[in-house]
Amino acid sequence: ISFSTVDSALSSLKNCQSYINSGMDMATQVALDLVQNFNDEEDVNSMEKVMLEYATMDRELNHYIKAFESTINQVKREKPETLPDLENLAREKFLEMESVCSDSDFQRNEKYMYFKDQLKEMKKQYNGNDTIEQIDEDLAVTRSQMNFTCPITQMTMKRPVRNKVCGHIYEEDAILEMIQTQKQKKKKVRCPKMGCIHVDVKGSDLVPDEALKRVIDSQNKQ
Repeated sequence: ISFSTVDSALSSLKNCQSYINSGMDMATQVALDLVQNFNDEEDVNSMEKVMLEYATMDRELNHYIKAFESTINQVKREKPETLPDLENLAREKFLEMESVCSDSDFQRNEKYMYFKDQLKEMKKQYNGNDTIEQIDEDLAVTRSQMNFTCPITQMTMKRPVRNKVCGHIYEEDAILEMIQTQKQKKKKVRCPKMGCIHVDVKGSDLVPDEALKRVIDSQNKQ
């Protein structure tokens, strides 16, 4: 049995994921622009709906790919004399995975959660309406408006990145250089923020803090 056509189709489906990721990145930027420049809550809410739609598509696409891969692997193992209806088998597996889904699944979509986090920080910086109770304690401590200085360079950051593990923020080039230097010495990197107990900072833990970058850029222009 030749599966080259199926493999090609799966490859095309996986390429679709990159388009979904690009769409989510663009929606995030548009939402941040709206908060920064127009403060139109209705338009911002519409961008969150767009993000939810993208997150739903991403989940469904992942399930469809997994269902087809599982079906193909099953057929390869069993080696039946007659090729079964792969589409129906895959669809059954897909529907089974979808049946146990809930809205909480979006908590596992990194781009959607990044959107929520950055939007929350952006609103705090530009609207100032959130109460302390509404702001996560870590955010209140580590990401206040005055938190522009990199703990490594002691200079105002230009490209801040946030550590997903401990929440602390550094200049991108500075923390990556530190990670690379310690890697060559086969040592782990302790978070350079004074008092932090996180002792294994990895490049994969770092995400751009677009909201803070916009605030810093805005302050620099004044």
